[in-house]
Amino acid sequence: MIRMFLREYRTFFLAYFLLAGSFLLLFYLYQLPWTFFVQSILLASTIFLIIMLSLFWKFFHRMKVLKDGIHEADLYILNRPIDRVYLALLEKEKDETRQQLLAYKKREEDLQALVKLWSHQMKVPLAALSLMSQTKQLDPQSVDSQLLRLDNYQANLLNYLKLSNQSSDFRFEEVDVRLIMVDLVKKYRTHFLHKQIAVSIDGDWTLKSDRKWLAFALSQILDNAIKYSSEGGLVQILLDQGVTIRDQGIGILAEDIPRLFDQGFTGFNGREHQKASGFGLYLAKRVLDQLELDIQVTSQVDQGTAVVVRKK
Repeated sequence: MIRMFLREYRTFFLAYFLLAGSFLLLFYLYQLPWTFFVQSILLASTIFLIIMLSLFWKFFHRMKVLKDGIHEADLYILNRPIDRVYLALLEKEKDETRQQLLAYKKREEDLQALVKLWSHQMKVPLAALSLMSQTKQLDPQSVDSQLLRLDNYQANLLNYLKLSNQSSDFRFEEVDVRLIMVDLVKKYRTHFLHKQIAVSIDGDWTLKSDRKWLAFALSQILDNAIKYSSEGGLVQILLDQGVTIRDQGIGILAEDIPRLFDQGFTGFNGREHQKASGFGLYLAKRVLDQLELDIQVTSQVDQGTAVVVRKK
């Protein structure tokens, strides 16, 4: 403790010895009586010793408080300006750490919920494929449909992890949205054929965006349009300074629309039909926000839903 104190206040001791040396030099040069020098040094040393003892007492208590942990009752000891600045910095770092831990805990909870849901969803197409294999009824169209569902669930999980870890590799370029929608319609052709849903694509829209992530967001919207469409229905895709995907499906309750993009929210019709995961539109919204695009939903029950994506 004494060694730490000497190191802390070494400037004080150095200044004292320099002053004492200066007095000694002056007394020597002017041939002053040494009695005065001795008396001056004794007086100065006594005052200096009292000050150092006082500083050492305070230093000892501050170090003890810091080693044992700072409590509310001990804050009066740390009353120097530098102590207050240090305590304020510690409190700020503590708050930041607490916020980071809460955010990390929430991400972990969200990830656990998603993995549980994802594993549950994966069982359905896997069970269907297993049943077709056991019964020797491997219909190519049905197999393609189940494989596409598995691919979509895997993409959702991987992209959720990328977005959560902020490791998204956005690369902006001129994108022809019509080509993206044509590719998506080809990708989901088995679903369209299975439910005998007609599809139309009209217009054009070109913007500067990330092709891969925009395609992923639009695929979630198109997948929902197919999922909730009735057999023999129609999905219309209109491109004009934005993209509108309109279906003739079961629709969405008005009170559910404001919460469509909340994580895990399925809505009344989603729960009734047991098809919704609550992550598709949530992920689409997160991606579109980072692409600086806006998404709006209008719907009427039993008449259909229209989803519009355009620049903000």
